Amino acid sequence: VQLQASGGGLVQAGESVKLSCVVSGSPLADLAIGWFRQAPGKDRERVSCIKNNDGDSHQPDSRFTISSDNAKNTVYLQMNSLKPEDTAVYCCRSGEFWGQGTLVTVSS
Repeated sequence: VQLQASGGGLVQAGESVKLSCVVSGSPLADLAIGWFRQAPGKDRERVSCIKNNDGDSHQPDSRFTISSDNAKNTVYLQMNSLKPEDTAVYCCRSGEFWGQGTLVTVSS
């Protein structure tokens, strides 16, 4: 399984960003996908996850919404009302497989 995250960039506080994670090597419907982030000097943390076989998702921060398009083998992370503390490298994961991250920088 290979994963590639994209969609990061520089935004201002209060703005939104939508990240994409394109999955190859296995049908997305068979996989659980998680979004993680690592801010400078901090431990990596899980942001959200989704089980694509039943659509069950976990997203503790109400500003963030995870979704999937199985036909496109893509998982999305919609992030709204961004704060400077959301600045981090965001990456997606499926089991033991990690994708390269995408940097989101939120300026105040």
